Amino acid sequence: MTRIAVIIGSTRPGRRGAGVAQWVQEAAGRHEAVKAGDATVEIVDIAEFKLPLLDEAVPAAFGQYGNEHTQKWARTITSYDGFVFVTPEYNRSVPASLKNAIDFLYHEWSNKAAGFVSYGTQGGLRAVEHLRTTLAEVKVADVATAVGLQIFTDFTFSDPTNPLDPGTVTPGPQQEPALHKMLDEVIAWSGALKPLRAQASAV
Repeated sequence: MTRIAVIIGSTRPGRRGAGVAQWVQEAAGRHEAVKAGDATVEIVDIAEFKLPLLDEAVPAAFGQYGNEHTQKWARTITSYDGFVFVTPEYNRSVPASLKNAIDFLYHEWSNKAAGFVSYGTQGGLRAVEHLRTTLAEVKVADVATAVGLQIFTDFTFSDPTNPLDPGTVTPGPQQEPALHKMLDEVIAWSGALKPLRAQASAV
């Protein structure tokens, strides 16, 4: 079975990412591989790990983690075969919380696949471009298909003038098929990379 983590990248109070991740998990439940029991999709919330700014003395590539929060984070990421990163766009890039969480680890990410669901006034696409570059350095194979949710068309707000209203995720009809195509790719690449993960764990 392929285990996919939907990682919520923002830790901001009132973030929209939690709702987006819930939509991803719900829509993924209608994917054929998930319905057949060949894949599972679970939400992983960075905020729950309360990671400080990177505080490990030894670089992550050595795998010598001195802090319990790092070890807990490492165990969680190790348990998955692939990822769907849910990210907003902050100033043309990803949230610092997401970059920081990636930087804590190295081998736990390697030889796994990832897709992206971004959101923002322009769909969060520029954040995804930065995230692809970061993940390449930790040997994550990112898939081509991505989902970009537009704030003004894929969310519904009870009060559009209230900046504290996170809104409700109401994706357009094209978004779930795009998500399923992305999951096809993530699941396929996660399986293809399995021998490399096994080889690395045996060393």
